[in-house]
Amino acid sequence: MDGGGANYNPRTVEEVFRDFKGRRAGLIKALTTDVEEFYQQCDPEKENLCLYGFPSEQWEVNLPAEEVPPELPEPALGINFARDGMQEKDWLSLVAVHSDAWLLAVSFYFGARFGFDKSDR
Repeated sequence: MDGGGANYNPRTVEEVFRDFKGRRAGLIKALTTDVEEFYQQCDPEKENLCLYGFPSEQWEVNLPAEEVPPELPEPALGINFARDGMQEKDWLSLVAVHSDAWLLAVSFYFGARFGFDKSDR
């Protein structure tokens, strides 16, 4: 998980928003233009996999972070297990919903870490 997540710390409102936009673009790419590659990477025979979006507009399917507690909020765990038990469209919708929730969690995490002044909001 090296696409820009672990050591990246946005410090302004604009940087938090830029981080959100980049991660969102990466997730959208995984769920649309790269959907075949994404589907293949989510093998139900593998362990609990997560879909990560990065500020660099890239995405990755990988195991969750090993550090406890994780530095960032974790995306939905085990997205690969339901893949073969659902229609592809429904499974992609489920992953998209979980990805949206994760995006907001990451943005709120960064926003809460900094005491943005009222003029910065």
